[in-house]
Amino acid sequence: MFSTWKICCARIPQRWVLTIMGCFGMMNVYTMRICLSLAITEMVATTEPSNNANSHESCPSANFTSSNITNSGSEGGTYQWDEYTQGIILSSFYWGYLITSVPGGMLADKFGGKHTLGLGVLLTSVLSLLTPLVVDHFEATGLIVLRFLMGVSQGSTVPAISVLIAQWAPPQERSKIVTVAASGMEVGCVLGTVLSGFIIRYSSMGWPMVFYVYGGLGILWFLGWLLLCYSKPDVHPFITEAERKYLHEMTIEHTHKKTGPTPWRQILTSAPVWALIAGEMGFSWGFYMVLTDLPKYMNDVLKFSIQANGLLTSLPFAVIWLDGIASSWLADWLIEAGKMSRTNVRKVCTVSGSLVPAIFVVAASYAECDRVMAVAFFTVGVGFMGSFYPGIMVNPLDLSPNYSGTLTAIVNGSGALAGILAPYAVGVLTPNQTLLEWRVVFWITTAILVATSSIYGVWADGEVQYWNDAEFVSNHRRKESCSIEIEQRGVRNDDLSSHKHDR
Repeated sequence: MFSTWKICCARIPQRWVLTIMGCFGMMNVYTMRICLSLAITEMVATTEPSNNANSHESCPSANFTSSNITNSGSEGGTYQWDEYTQGIILSSFYWGYLITSVPGGMLADKFGGKHTLGLGVLLTSVLSLLTPLVVDHFEATGLIVLRFLMGVSQGSTVPAISVLIAQWAPPQERSKIVTVAASGMEVGCVLGTVLSGFIIRYSSMGWPMVFYVYGGLGILWFLGWLLLCYSKPDVHPFITEAERKYLHEMTIEHTHKKTGPTPWRQILTSAPVWALIAGEMGFSWGFYMVLTDLPKYMNDVLKFSIQANGLLTSLPFAVIWLDGIASSWLADWLIEAGKMSRTNVRKVCTVSGSLVPAIFVVAASYAECDRVMAVAFFTVGVGFMGSFYPGIMVNPLDLSPNYSGTLTAIVNGSGALAGILAPYAVGVLTPNQTLLEWRVVFWITTAILVATSSIYGVWADGEVQYWNDAEFVSNHRRKESCSIEIEQRGVRNDDLSSHKHDR
């Protein structure tokens, strides 16, 4: 039976098995991350806006006769958490995420990505299952601590995926493989919003059920991951010799079994790395603002019902997924056909993925209470962020396949800062949940996207950096050491000659 299973698995390229499983892994990670953004609208007691509110302050509640999808439809929960407290709850995840991002990347570089990613998803799943119990006993404080621990568990997941892809993806397939694996984020966002809305609406248990469903799915994925996926082609029991040889030939130039000490000085003084960090922070601000706070905008300002909220909030993420897949195939074709350099492809994808959302997000705020137009602007604008995947998402692998885990962790960790600040800023800037308050948030988002994409457009690079080669760095350090020693000897000899001359 095992031999039959092995023959069946060997017929499928194992790099694509790993890619699809990685996609499902990221899907689980993001469903567990995003479901709170929708669930919290049902956990918190609703406060009705003032009857004096005009169209510039708050949208009127749609009545049942005029619309079947927009209504207040829910009495809300029982927890008395103000906007500031909700902002702290939603941002607490990213404090933990920030702490473990770089250590997780270094662990993935050293020990491989399989167990680093698997354990991250498993721990998050267990914590997801515990969420209703913790909230019931400890309310906001317990939820903040638990979300922090979930962030700690997930900090290593994206670096681990990067390390795996560095070992499994030939350069000419890199954009496609990275995008397919990373698209699990968008699939998770779609499921985490659409499915959550229906689970909360139709489950007798209400909002706790979403945490049980996603936690259970995460544990099932972990069992499949242990069986099907491995850190490197050399140790995979199901891979064909032809695929193993092909991957070895395609990746050997820039990947080595022994990478040597991490070249921290070279990494931290590299202009392309800092351009990548800037691009990631801009993308993360826009993405996390939508990820964590768009459900609140749909609920508190546009007054959508919980099931409509889940469905409509998922639309931008569905478009991100489609745009990411299409732009990644186009990016690989442009590079392989010699139509555009790898550097220019990364720049065009990232800059376009910033400027289009920057325009449409602000436009959505001026649509005011026109729900159809607001949703259309959000969907089109945020959807264009999909081109970030063949842009900044794959760029760490371009710069350094050998240290891709560490580099991705640095970049991803900087993005986590945006994940901390965006929900917190929304909580501070929108205490009354009015249209004018949210317009300020959207203008800030636009300014950040424009500024960070400009930095990336000037200084980004798509080629392997010299410090990717451990031997080159070691020789460079040795030469520097020798030069310093020679200079010191020259100084001492000059001093000795001068002393003899004086005598």
